Amino acid sequence: MSAGSTENDGQGMIVNPKPTADNQDWDGDDADRADRLRFEEEQAMIREQSEERAHSKHASEAAKDSED
Repeated sequence: MSAGSTENDGQGMIVNPKPTADNQDWDGDDADRADRLRFEEEQAMIREQSEERAHSKHASEAAKDSED
């Protein structure tokens, strides 16, 4: 692919946007809803892990400061 190509290769396209309301969802979309739920759960887990790391880092820095 050349750098000057104007052909759309699909990058950056929203393939399956999240509907604004469940009643706007289309039939047969149970798998997409399950994927969204799984994704949201994974994001929540990642946030929790990040918070735990931040807290443990803060605690270790506080422990170092108290030793000095």
